[in-house]
Amino acid sequence: MADATLQIHHEAGLHARPLSKFVKLVKQYDADIQVWNLTKDKGPAPGNSPLKLMLLAISKGNEMRIETAGEQAQEALSALVALVENNFEEVPTDLG
Repeated sequence: MADATLQIHHEAGLHARPLSKFVKLVKQYDADIQVWNLTKDKGPAPGNSPLKLMLLAISKGNEMRIETAGEQAQEALSALVALVENNFEEVPTDLG
């Protein structure tokens, strides 16, 4: 089992495009992935369920916990941490 706690910096939080990218990445690994919104004390929700992840209401500035277990737990966690830390591979719109 592996886990990480991250702060969300994306303007939309874990919604729409960021959520889609997150779930798509989760589905690439043979691991059980659970997610919590620590700020709002919600969770866990399965990382492969867009609807249940949306119910966590993870917004910009919230702390999110990701816990992974299974054969590819560490690889999955590393990839998800990188995705979140890289702002879901999106360039901020307020560059000025």
